[in-house]
Amino acid sequence: MKALRSHGVGGPETLTLDELDVPVPGKGEVLVDVKACAINYPDTLIIRDMYQFKPPRPFAPGGEIAGVIEAVGEGVEGFSVGDKVMAGIGNGGLAEKVIVPAGRMFPVPEGVSFEKAASLLMTYGTTIHGLKDRGHIKAGDTVLVLGAAGGVGLSAVELAKAYGARVVAAVSSEEKGEIARKAGADEVVIYPKDEMDKDASKELANAFKAACGPEGANIVYDIVGGQYSEPALRSIAWEGKFLVVGFPAGIARMPLNLTLLKSCDIAGVFWGAFTAREPVKFRQQVEELFDLMKTGKIDPLVSETFPLERGGEAIAKLESRQAVGKLVVTME
Repeated sequence: MKALRSHGVGGPETLTLDELDVPVPGKGEVLVDVKACAINYPDTLIIRDMYQFKPPRPFAPGGEIAGVIEAVGEGVEGFSVGDKVMAGIGNGGLAEKVIVPAGRMFPVPEGVSFEKAASLLMTYGTTIHGLKDRGHIKAGDTVLVLGAAGGVGLSAVELAKAYGARVVAAVSSEEKGEIARKAGADEVVIYPKDEMDKDASKELANAFKAACGPEGANIVYDIVGGQYSEPALRSIAWEGKFLVVGFPAGIARMPLNLTLLKSCDIAGVFWGAFTAREPVKFRQQVEELFDLMKTGKIDPLVSETFPLERGGEAIAKLESRQAVGKLVVTME
């Protein structure tokens, strides 16, 4: 079997395609013949040793997979050889075959492609946890989504609309704005790609305020960070929730006096730790996502696929913030 692995700290160009023996599942594990592996922001960090978890090298990045069970270890119940499954695994997904703990797997819903199945858990899982558990979303809320045309951003647009919110999508181009509108966004704000001075930052804050309305954003869903976070915080509503989801534009330095003036909360959204700490609730939320998918309220946008040997290109494209929707590596 082949796997695209990291042997040393570095960017996606350092990954190598290795030939490995097929692993054997142990107790409580299954061997999955991987068909699709979605690329996510943590993949850009983990190979540079910048992520919260640092697996021993060599390792394959890729934390979200879908495929077919090829072998079942001792004690596994509820799954059989030939079952189509999806799983969040942290890392190891950029490989033709991978060992997965049975407790991390879900059956692929009927009629859902491997590419879309691999694109559901991390993005929509992060967002359903963020909006419901950390943001306490309710019908009638206004939700400002930064980076609204990426995989996580589009999941936030769709889920916020499914829960009855009004959505303001913040993106870096009109093209991305159209994608956010198609996903259900009510308003779109285009923010500058270049470095902003104080006046430009104030102008962006005013644009956010105008789009969110006089009461402001009840929830800010910040996937971008950097220079965009403070203008978004300035547009938040009284007792609003500012959700920190990611920071590809850098870690923001926030003026905490604004939290006093707005009596608002800044809350972190660490989905991976949540799934480990609250596995029952995690599985309940995945079942809710399946129901929303069946009714057509959510539908992962897979914008581009790559073969395994070009998996590094997919990571590089996401890292450069050029990606729209989800990028997926396929094994066939």
